[in-house]
Amino acid sequence: MSNQRTLASSASLTGSALHTGENVTLTLLPAPVGHGFKFQRVDLPDEPIVEAAAIHVKTVERATTLVQGAVKIHTVEHVISALVGLGVDNALIQMNANEPPIGDGSASEYVALIKKAGIVEQDAPRRFLDIREPITVELNGSTLVILPDTKFRVSCTQVGPEGRFTQFLSAEITPEFYEKEIAPARTFVFYEDVKPLMDKGLIKGGSLENAIVARGDSVLSKEPLRFPDEFVRHKILDIVGDLALCGRFLRAHVIAIKPGHGINTEAAKKLAEIVGAAASVAPRPVAAPVGALDINAVMNILPHRYPFLMVDRIVEFDGGLKATGVKAVTINEPYFQGHFPGHPVMPGVLQLEAMAQVSSIVMMRRTENDGKIGYFMSADEVKFRKPVMPGDTLFIECELTSAKKRLGKASCRCLVNGEVVSEGTLLFGLVDK
Repeated sequence: MSNQRTLASSASLTGSALHTGENVTLTLLPAPVGHGFKFQRVDLPDEPIVEAAAIHVKTVERATTLVQGAVKIHTVEHVISALVGLGVDNALIQMNANEPPIGDGSASEYVALIKKAGIVEQDAPRRFLDIREPITVELNGSTLVILPDTKFRVSCTQVGPEGRFTQFLSAEITPEFYEKEIAPARTFVFYEDVKPLMDKGLIKGGSLENAIVARGDSVLSKEPLRFPDEFVRHKILDIVGDLALCGRFLRAHVIAIKPGHGINTEAAKKLAEIVGAAASVAPRPVAAPVGALDINAVMNILPHRYPFLMVDRIVEFDGGLKATGVKAVTINEPYFQGHFPGHPVMPGVLQLEAMAQVSSIVMMRRTENDGKIGYFMSADEVKFRKPVMPGDTLFIECELTSAKKRLGKASCRCLVNGEVVSEGTLLFGLVDK
């Protein structure tokens, strides 16, 4: 099995953004195992980071836009496509504006940037998503089917207005094939769509230097077509980038008919649901797991019940002083109805409650505390670092730092995808039931 890979060094490029027309500098940097792809807005206060994840896709008007909180990243598909196409698993993408440079409208400049930075193997296996059953997505006359396969293959049919520029290509996506046959394919637009896009404030940086314009049966561009079927190749370029938002390398055969960013990202969301379900069933591996508790065992210890039970299971005990719990955060949580409509975020106080419940389990597992119940008393040094949203799997790590007859103190933190989202030091008391 192949290992994860990241960049050997950092590398930058500067250029104009396609839709905003702004001048922007983008820098690719190495990232640790399990990091995935994240964008960082270095032009904003606190330099916020947005994870390249399907759950953060908000708009797909001629490009894929990520939104996390108040931070937006437009047109992410080309740079992500290049990273995945060349076999990179982990990278931090820094920008001083909200949209990457468009270059010549293809992914070639990003491929060159990645090769300039270099690629190194990391000491951890690559995270694959193997498709077990067919997945079908239909949207506005487009169809995308994902079938089981041992490789990553894409079969795509591109159809323009009135059937113009109908093209088909089927291929296995390897780094070698991607670099030579997919990355150079440029973005394109049909002439009749140009004015509506400009009226919407898009393609402000568009020109014949970074896009192909199809007018009737002719094409307008600064240079001739790079491939007779360049349109369908660019569609495959977009598919590679958009589907990567599921957070895994795909082993599947993707069959796409008239694809676009809308249907691509809908498919990515379905794939991300599979990834999330697998994570909740098979939690992350631990070095030396010592025992675990399923939900029934948890409820035998804690008095909490729906809707206030914040622990689905305990996946690890360590020496009687540490424990790791798991909470699968779903849109069905009742608090999402009001916190907040249209932008669901798990309340920080409930993350603290989850920490307190796991800490109580650790304390009450001790023989001398059998038959007692824990009461949350105080929280110190509390920090909330990132929002927790539906689809996240919360890992709750707690370590008892003090355990007296009636009082317990614990150092706790919550993590999502290996990143700390909240932390604090909790004090709780034990009384007889």
